[in-house]
Formats: sequence, structure tokens, C-alpha cells
Amino acid sequence: MRHVAKQRVAMLVLGIETSCDETAVAIVTRGPDGRGQILANVVLSQLDEHAGFGGVVPEIAARAHLSHLDSLIRTALGQTKLRLGEIDAIAATSGPGLVGALLVGMMTAKALAAALGKPFVAINHLEGHALTARLTHGVDYPYLVLLVSGGHTQILCANGLGDFERWATTMDDALGEAFDKTAKLLGLGFPGGPAVEKAALAGNPARFKLPLPLKRQKTLNFSFSGLKTAARMQAVALQPLSKTDVSDLCAAFQQTVSISVADRARRAMAMFAARPAKQSRKIFVVAGGVAANAVMRASLEAACVDQGFEFVAPPLALCGDNAAMIAWAGLERREAGLESPLDFAVRPRWPLDMRADFVVGSGKGGPRA
Repeated sequence: MRHVAKQRVAMLVLGIETSCDETAVAIVTRGPDGRGQILANVVLSQLDEHAGFGGVVPEIAARAHLSHLDSLIRTALGQTKLRLGEIDAIAATSGPGLVGALLVGMMTAKALAAALGKPFVAINHLEGHALTARLTHGVDYPYLVLLVSGGHTQILCANGLGDFERWATTMDDALGEAFDKTAKLLGLGFPGGPAVEKAALAGNPARFKLPLPLKRQKTLNFSFSGLKTAARMQAVALQPLSKTDVSDLCAAFQQTVSISVADRARRAMAMFAARPAKQSRKIFVVAGGVAANAVMRASLEAACVDQGFEFVAPPLALCGDNAAMIAWAGLERREAGLESPLDFAVRPRWPLDMRADFVVGSGKGGPRA
């Protein structure tokens, strides 16, 4: 009797993301070529609910997740023509983030896992961002990743699944937070990143000379509070602000941020290249919501060319919070034989590198973050 090799069935993972103000559900798998495949990726934004408050209101975010999550799960399944029973594992963001928002997504995932008899996988939101390049570009370890979002600004060396070294973090504001505060100061609304970028398109970045954060200092860390204060002082001196004033300030702020971030990235690339352990490829990844900024991307890409690194940035749709990155992180963990207990508790602060020292300031990315 001839034995026919059994074809390996690809794993299907459903991911849930509710760490802040996006309710998201996705289903991913690994294709026959070994590359990641996104079968469904549904994101419901809450911008309208929070716009009038100038920022995210935790209670409103949690209630919105609770109202919409079930329907988004049905939508994702409908797009793939899959039944819940065909899903191999359920992954959910379990930190860091807003406690109430995290609880909605994680408890839903636990309930599904328990009812279906499937593994539950608790995912660190930051690891989801950091692994996106492996989903979209098949990047191999090790690689450098700049994680820039509303709550975090870090440079990490990704050595393997769950093995991250934090090389740098912010000493005060996260970059996305600095964009939000600058936009609010200039009356541009929320979220600030896209608003500042849009206004800057018509601006002259050379009109205002803003201070370059930590200029000539050897640290890899970031600081944006002084830059934000300088922009405020310029705005106060120009009152009342014209549309041209706002555009020029936005252009100057965005350019200064891009120069500062690219400078720190170059330093990190030099450190990575000088490590005793040699890498076959030198790859620099940018991830997180602020990674969508075109001017900063261009600055980082130029820095990579200077340092001989490959530049990798996820598609714009996967820069912000999404469930595809959570499902993918869950898939990688299941392939490694990992799962989480059903009594896993949400972690509003959950650093990727538990060994990293606490940095004075807001502590984004330190052991308490």
C-alpha cells in the first residue's frame, strides 16, 4: 500500500485588538510559501466619539468596544467564509493599554477559547507592532525596530520571539503624544499626527528654527518636551495665528522631529552593525501609528541608505492599531507551542524588555510601562 504524505494544514488564528480606541478583529494564516496571509482585517475607529474631548476617554472607549466587538467578529468570519470552529487559536491584546478597553477584548477572547476548546494567547500590543514586519515582509531575526506611537517611543533589537532588548526610550513625551499636544495647541483637533502632517504640506519648515532635542548628546534616548515647549512659545508670540503661521509651525515641528528621530536611528544602526554577532542582513523596521508619517519615513529611509541597512515599513493600514498584528503574534506563539492560561490578567503596563532600566520622565517603555 502506498503511503501519501499528509499535507500540513495551515493554522488559522483570530486576533482581537481593543487596547485603546480602535475595535479590531482579524484572521491570519501562513501561506504555502511560508509568508503571512491576512484573510480578514476589520477595524472600527472611535474618532467621532472622542473628537469633542481632545483625546481618548477610557469609559467611552470600553463601552464602544463592548457594543461593536461581536459584530466585528461576525464580519471577519463572513469575509473568510470560515466558521468559528475552524479557528485554531484566539489571540487578544492583553496589555499595555487602557484597563477597561483591554478587559473587553481579552474576556471576549477567553470566552471564545473556552467555549470552542481552543488555545487562548495573550499578546503584548508592542510585540504585535514589532512583529508586523515579519507578517508583511518575512523579516528574519535579528533586526532593529523603531516603535513610535501615541504611548511609546522606543528603539528595540528584536533577537527572537519574546526576546527584545530595549536600546532607547523617551525621557518625557512619546512622539505620538507630542504630535497630539502640538496639534491641540494649534487648534488642529485630534488625532494630532495626521492633522499636523496635513497642515505641514502647505508650510515652510525653514521659517521657524526649533531646537533639536538632545543635540550632540550621545544617548540613544528621545526627548520631545522641549521641542513642544518651543513650538508653544512661537505660537504664543504670533497670536492670533494665521493659517500660514499654523502650517509653517507644523512643517518646522515635523521636520525637527524627523531629523531627531533619524539621528537616533543612525546611532542605533551603527551599534547594531558593530555587534560581535554578525547578521546576514541588516534590517531597520519602523512600526506604530506615527510610522505612517511620510516625512519621517523618508528621513529614516535616507538614514538606512547611509548606514547600509534595509528599510522596512508596514503598509499604512497596518501602522495604526489593528488586529492583524495581534493575530500574527498569536500565530507565531502557537507555532512555538505557547499559549496563555485563562486566568491571565490584563497588564496596563507591560514592557517588552523586562530587564531595561527605568528612565526618569514619563517612563514610556521602562519596567513600569
